[in-house]
Amino acid sequence: MANALMRIEAAKQAVVDLPMTATVQARLRETARLRSTHYSTQIEGNRLTLEEASHVIQRKPRLKPRDRDEAEVLGYYRALDELENLAKRKLSVSETAIKTIHSIVMGQKQRVSPTPYRDGQNVIKDSRSGGIVYMPPGAKDVPKLMKEFIKWLNASESQEIPCPIRAAIAHYQFATVHPYYDGNGRTARLLTTLVLHLGGYDLKGFYSLEEYYAHNLSDYYEAISVGPSHNYYEGRAEADITGWIEYFCIGMAESFEAVQKRAKESASASEKDQSHILRQLDPRQRRALQLFEESENVTAAQVGKLLGIQPRTARDLCQKWVDGGFLKVTDPARKSRKYCLAKQYESLMQG
Repeated sequence: MANALMRIEAAKQAVVDLPMTATVQARLRETARLRSTHYSTQIEGNRLTLEEASHVIQRKPRLKPRDRDEAEVLGYYRALDELENLAKRKLSVSETAIKTIHSIVMGQKQRVSPTPYRDGQNVIKDSRSGGIVYMPPGAKDVPKLMKEFIKWLNASESQEIPCPIRAAIAHYQFATVHPYYDGNGRTARLLTTLVLHLGGYDLKGFYSLEEYYAHNLSDYYEAISVGPSHNYYEGRAEADITGWIEYFCIGMAESFEAVQKRAKESASASEKDQSHILRQLDPRQRRALQLFEESENVTAAQVGKLLGIQPRTARDLCQKWVDGGFLKVTDPARKSRKYCLAKQYESLMQG
């Protein structure tokens, strides 16, 4: 485990030190978000390929749409936006934050309301044999267990634990409590990423732990399924999770080293680091940079199509960006209004 932690630190520092233009960073980040979305939903049985998931996110039509699969992909991708916003505000992890992330994962789009915990028992069964794989704690115990979990996660003593280990424990404990009927795995993986981001292990948003899990799925399930019994009350809560933490840290090290390799290749043609400028932008603004790679001027309709929002919402968003100094109006005509990047962000398109 100590070796894995040293590998994580070495890769983390190497990526931080790489000079990269904002354009390169935005491209690497978007690729990581896509892969995180695809592989996390694939773990739960989503049938879309990586290419199909990309098309759904970009709002490209497909010949054989699968409504549930597409909804899962969009939900996870939107939840990553919420995660980034929470991390940017540097707030402690709360039950409300977890409930909000879960509600987005499960498909809520507008006026997202935190979802309450389950009100009954759920059981995880083997899809082939029908046998019980895990029986989580009863619904009456879930609120107390979640409060204790959040209290532990934010305690000063817990902050002294290396962040990768703390994230591994958070993933395990959330999955163990299993507070919802559905969406627990996806929410656990998003929570893990949030803990890492808040702890300074965001790696500029370039990595996807979900991809590591998906490529080693049997190992993932084996590592997290510990304890003498499938019943929470018969040993799961007190189980030795050293094996899970080791698995998690090794996976994190491999993921970080893969990012280091890709980032080094992508940065080879870059001469300056624009991280400080990119950090000023929210997730949707960073996505909008893709439009300015192709054209100096864009319309609200293009922004709306890229982000998957309604025309009026897109117009209001563009005006908000103008007021905030991200965009400026180049053509004021109401029906054909166009925007370009404000001067302070023009350098993001260089290189």
